[in-house]
Amino acid sequence: MMAICSCGPLFYRPKKHFEKNKELGPFDAIIVPGFQYNEGEDWHSVVKIRMVWAKYLYDHGHCKHIIFSGDAVYTPFVEAEIMAQYAEKMGVPREHILIENKAEHSVENIYYSYRLAKDNNWKKVAVATDFVQAKRLSRFIKKYQLPVVMLPIVIDTLKMLPKPEPVIDPQQAKVENFIPLQNRKNFANRFRGTLGKNIKWYREDLKSPKLQKKLKSRIID
Repeated sequence: MMAICSCGPLFYRPKKHFEKNKELGPFDAIIVPGFQYNEGEDWHSVVKIRMVWAKYLYDHGHCKHIIFSGDAVYTPFVEAEIMAQYAEKMGVPREHILIENKAEHSVENIYYSYRLAKDNNWKKVAVATDFVQAKRLSRFIKKYQLPVVMLPIVIDTLKMLPKPEPVIDPQQAKVENFIPLQNRKNFANRFRGTLGKNIKWYREDLKSPKLQKKLKSRIID
């Protein structure tokens, strides 16, 4: 699990960002981006570190709710529902868990989850994920001026946290007649999605007139 974090100092200063941004809390919700679940395998190390970190933030009062985000993308399991099951098994009350199940790309995880928080009249929203993804998503958040902050995983803290092995029922999150993303969309469309170019924006979320003009064909009034 720690191997994923071994290159961190080259890209990001997670501890600095976490210590600074946690002072803006407690947050109404944190967003946890999904990762594919493969049937018959133990939970992936990427999912494990995100789940352990999310539970730490919840237990220590940094957030009131957790939004798990992700559709069934490459495997027939809805990523958000898989993570929600893990969270319940780890002791997070179901009433404090929300599922966003439309996102197929990490930038969509952020925007669609932000909209879900907004629909619940939540003002303070943060993203909790590994620092490699956090740095990439920070650029997206900054570009579109979204009122979302980062609470990146801090390796030294993560090392000291218990690593549970919850048992879930993945069949509850399985989609029938599933078609993988690469068979539903061509490369160009998938690449557009990676860049956030498939997102339909609400005008109220685009603070800049320049952005409104640039994205006018993808604005929902």
